[in-house]
Amino acid sequence: MNNLLNEFVKDSTRKEPLKFNVGDTVSVDVAIVEGEKKRVQVFEGVVIAKKSSGISETFTVRKISYGVGVEKVFPLNSPNLKGVKVITSGKIRRGKLYYIRKRVGKEAKIKPVIR
Repeated sequence: MNNLLNEFVKDSTRKEPLKFNVGDTVSVDVAIVEGEKKRVQVFEGVVIAKKSSGISETFTVRKISYGVGVEKVFPLNSPNLKGVKVITSGKIRRGKLYYIRKRVGKEAKIKPVIR
């Protein structure tokens, strides 16, 4: 029984890990199926959290759309997740950035990493 579960988890996880961290501004490509049509939709925002590990790993991306904060939780090992591109890396000191929900404008800005 345990071997079957391990094989399922091994087959379902990504072969190459996605390299991004909390605080990074990312562009997430998600496959959307509408009837018989398939398309790729882009969701761009700041990664405010990464949770769990293994097959159930997720990450939360937040953006402001027409003055309203929008958050989406993406499963990292989903076959509908086509790609994640890092636009900018952020300099942060916490593991979760939930405090950004209460901030507006310049307060919500994350400093970029200078290399």
